[in-house]
Amino acid sequence: MTIVIFILVLVALIVVHEFGHFVVAKLSKMRVDEFGIGYPPKAFGKKIGETEYTLNWLPFGGFVKIFGEDPEPGAAKDPRAFSSRPRILQAAVLVAGIGMNLLFAYLLISATLTMGTVRALSPEEAKSAPDAELAVASVLPDSPAARAGLVQGDIILSAESNDTLYEGADPETFTTLITEQSGPITLSVERGEEAQEIFITAESGVIASDPERKALGVGLATIGTVSVPLWEAPIQGAILTWELTKQTAVALFHFFAALFTFSADLSQVSGPVGIAGAVGSASSNGLASLLSITALISINLALINLLPVPALDGGRLLFVIIEAITRRPIHPIVANSFNTVGFALLILLMLVVTANDIFRIVS
Repeated sequence: MTIVIFILVLVALIVVHEFGHFVVAKLSKMRVDEFGIGYPPKAFGKKIGETEYTLNWLPFGGFVKIFGEDPEPGAAKDPRAFSSRPRILQAAVLVAGIGMNLLFAYLLISATLTMGTVRALSPEEAKSAPDAELAVASVLPDSPAARAGLVQGDIILSAESNDTLYEGADPETFTTLITEQSGPITLSVERGEEAQEIFITAESGVIASDPERKALGVGLATIGTVSVPLWEAPIQGAILTWELTKQTAVALFHFFAALFTFSADLSQVSGPVGIAGAVGSASSNGLASLLSITALISINLALINLLPVPALDGGRLLFVIIEAITRRPIHPIVANSFNTVGFALLILLMLVVTANDIFRIVS
């Protein structure tokens, strides 16, 4: 079932991306020969106007075939060919797929906000969340929490010391309890689907700004499920989509910068196998979780496609910009050579990351 859900998510993301190219190409009066769901061989096709709409046997995405986008006979003389249209329209078509993925992510995030998703809650929201929990958001290195084995994502169910027992989800109350205790503390912790007890003692000097105060060395957050009213969801969705896009862009920048200096940590990157597993896990947590991770993948797909790498939209956009500046087309042999090299490097990176996914699962 996980594979089926992953394929459906993949098809949705790619078809949405290609639909962006399709719509803007049509609006730019370019000749669109085919819009396909899946990849050939063709299972079914129907021609409407000049465009054939096809359903294909390989269910791993979709495509749009715009006449003249790739060098082909007669394109140079056809005013409706991609290569014959103004550079600004060519750029608009290329950017449209990226924009459509971001729009799709925004719609999914707005929908999940109305449905209610597990997220960090404000004190006011926590009061109305029936499933509010106290979660470990961060762990300081070499702190009592790190030495005791607490990790990010742990859920603290209760804390007991001497005759004091706390089972709430308020970080401030928990912190006050920890500060006042002088002896060992027993934490009941949920990690994944397993519950365990952790024995820990608060220490002074953990927090640099307040060395006298006893602490465990953890950042805490109240998490739970709260839905956003329908009229607020579009606004909150836009804010959240923008923040996720910024964070994803920064993460991708650091990753590719490290990649070019041969210092990238590939264990932090997921390929198709890892993404399929994440989608499967999200789907088991409900529709809202599945839509949330689909939105995040859509943002990643948009930003990766924006990279100025041959064979991606960003690389083709770079060619269009160069042609606009030099006022002459790039020779097809040069363009095809760069696209082939870029595609080969992308496949190599995908193979390395996929192998890393498999080794991580096996180990």
